[in-house]
Amino acid sequence: MQVKKLAVLISGGGSNLQALIDAIESGEISAKIEMVISNREKAYGLTRAEQNNIPTYYLGIKNYPDSDERAQALNALLASHHIDYVVLAGYLSILKSETIRQYEGRIVNIHPSLIPKYCGEGFYGHHVHEAVLANGESESGATTHFVDEGVDTGKIIYQERVPVLADDTAETLSERVLTVEHQLIVQTVRDLCSGSI
Repeated sequence: MQVKKLAVLISGGGSNLQALIDAIESGEISAKIEMVISNREKAYGLTRAEQNNIPTYYLGIKNYPDSDERAQALNALLASHHIDYVVLAGYLSILKSETIRQYEGRIVNIHPSLIPKYCGEGFYGHHVHEAVLANGESESGATTHFVDEGVDTGKIIYQERVPVLADDTAETLSERVLTVEHQLIVQTVRDLCSGSI
């Protein structure tokens, strides 16, 4: 079976990226991360990639102030490496329609809530966990989904629930959800690459 080529897009620490790197190294996922792309120049995820000899690219406001040019650069980069799947692993930017159409059914995202709750514009990172706590929810969780032209509106792939504890803060809830995110992103990419999704 042909080893699938992945592009992983990040904005921050890259712990979901690390989960993928580890799963590929252990043989759980049959794929190769061809590149890691960040829209933030100092994202620690870029360091994680470099430590694992994965090529890194910064495509952000500094080197591409025009969002259309940034999208064109992204598309050219993905095409030049014949990428099979694009994985948004904590990527805090909205992809342009052209990219989504070009890779329809081949872009997946991980989101720190049980979609359709707490998703869409403005719901990312700590904002999600703060809203879950503010509304007195008894559970939260994580979701992987295909990316379409809406924000967090694509077809759900997998979800996992996480109980909200009485003494939770946004930080403690975030840590527990993140553990589940790592499991879900590995499961999702593994099943995509094996053809079972």
